[in-house]
Amino acid sequence: MSKLGKFFKGGGSSKSRAAPSPQEALARLRETEEMLSKKQEYLENRIQRELTLAKKHGTQNKRAALQALKRKKRFEKQLTQIDGTLSTIEFQREALENSHTNTEVLRNMGFAAKAMKAVHENMDLNKIDDLMQEITEQQDIAQEISEAFSQRVGFGDDFDEDELMAELEELEQEELNKKMTNIRLPNVPSSSLPAQPERMPGRMSATSSTAHRSRAASSRRAEDEDDDIKQLAAWAT
Repeated sequence: MSKLGKFFKGGGSSKSRAAPSPQEALARLRETEEMLSKKQEYLENRIQRELTLAKKHGTQNKRAALQALKRKKRFEKQLTQIDGTLSTIEFQREALENSHTNTEVLRNMGFAAKAMKAVHENMDLNKIDDLMQEITEQQDIAQEISEAFSQRVGFGDDFDEDELMAELEELEQEELNKKMTNIRLPNVPSSSLPAQPERMPGRMSATSSTAHRSRAASSRRAEDEDDDIKQLAAWAT
């Protein structure tokens, strides 16, 4: 058995020691990552210094240059080991964080499941069905009441629209007749036209023709006025 195995076996043989909490383990891993990061930075600086020293001695002091290169190789090997260790620790930390998250999620889901169970213990499916049926019945009753009210809104308003329209036309006609009685019609002349004075024999024919045309025009105007009065009276009655 290797020394490393004996170390872990001996460390885990004690049953009295309790397992660390995820928070404690994560804190330890972060501290280790921080320590290795500082060591990594230190080794990088040492490698740069040994490289500069080897270049400085060069061919003048080969022994010192070779010693500097050997130290540089050792530091590079340690740096590579630290890189691998950091990768392993980072992977372990991420896995532990995921496990802790899953544990918390599972715990909260179990807590919620217990709460739901406690709520459902006070519920009876039969009572729920009865309650929903009662709600449906009450909604139907409310709908019937609303429909009944809407049907009775027009109670006593059943009139014949044709009779109403006829009565409205009579009222309009009466109003129009009242307006027509207030209109003053033009007076028709009742007397005949005055006689024309005698003219000279030479101008008798022309004067007679003019008077004849004047009387014809007056007669047509009187007839037109009579027709207008008759039409207006007939329309008013």
